[in-house]
Amino acid sequence: MLQDKITQYSAEINAFSTSNADELEQFRIKFLGTKGIIKDIFDEFKAVSPDEKRTLGKVLNEFKQLAEGKYQELKEQTTVADTAKGSDMDLTLPGEGFEVGSRHPLALVRREIIEIFNKLGFVVAEGPEIEDDWHNFSALNFPEEHPARDMQDTFFIKKATAQDESGDIALRTHTSSVQVRMMEAGKPPFRAIMPGRVYRNEAISARAHCFFHQVEGLYVDENVSFADLKQTLFYFVQELYGEGTKVRFRPSYFPFTEPSAEMDISCTICKGAGCQMCKYSGWVEILGCGMVDPNVLENCSIDSKKYSGFAFGMGIERIANLKFEIKDLRLFSENDVRFLKQYKTSLI
Repeated sequence: MLQDKITQYSAEINAFSTSNADELEQFRIKFLGTKGIIKDIFDEFKAVSPDEKRTLGKVLNEFKQLAEGKYQELKEQTTVADTAKGSDMDLTLPGEGFEVGSRHPLALVRREIIEIFNKLGFVVAEGPEIEDDWHNFSALNFPEEHPARDMQDTFFIKKATAQDESGDIALRTHTSSVQVRMMEAGKPPFRAIMPGRVYRNEAISARAHCFFHQVEGLYVDENVSFADLKQTLFYFVQELYGEGTKVRFRPSYFPFTEPSAEMDISCTICKGAGCQMCKYSGWVEILGCGMVDPNVLENCSIDSKKYSGFAFGMGIERIANLKFEIKDLRLFSENDVRFLKQYKTSLI
């Protein structure tokens, strides 16, 4: 009978005693588990007659409370016993210590670039990573369907809502969009750099990735010339790579600057002798630059006859590659602790 089982198990519970955590856990599973004795007895209780239920119901609840109370009592005793054992610990022994982290190499280079341009009066400006067509392309002299847009193929997002059924948005392809926002929101002079993450729809390899980090710069004022641009970048290179680093400018094309140039430096690894990094030319391209196109100024409601300016942009990964002699830029985003540990001494 059910009553006999309850009496038998109650005696077993009352007689049970332990200070071992494993034995206590077995007790809990046996009596209080989802497949334990109490669960089975409650299942049997459902089949008894209504008259027996009135009698056994109270007994069954008391039996359950007995098992739960016994478990809690022994659990507290076991916890106290474990704490008492821990009191034998020698608190004068040295602690286990903890791992000291380090700054990411890209963060180190980004900070150094910002500090150099701060000396020249450049402030830091930031903007959104998800941009509309105007700020990312059109305002920067990229006409719609112009082949120049293919140079910066990116990840487009179709925006279609009840309020706005047009106007695609995209992950920004450069931080030049921040320059547009700055010029729209204020009046010259402007002197700022724009660090941030950008995205391109490119195959991932040792030399390219679908996202990378940029620092762009903008200086707009009256009578700004290409000579100002050259001297600014020359100072930057000498500060970053050391005195004696050679610089050269090559004519190039960018939709938002005219005239435009690519800037190379003498290879920091082979010192101009020729190596795999510089493709045995002795030179490494580090950034693009040029005078801000008058159309860009006019798009931002700035009088291009009164004001002129220069802009430049560089990939932080490229700068870090040369500074730390890293040959595969995928290492920057793979979070390999063995790679990151190399920069523990670079806590600046």
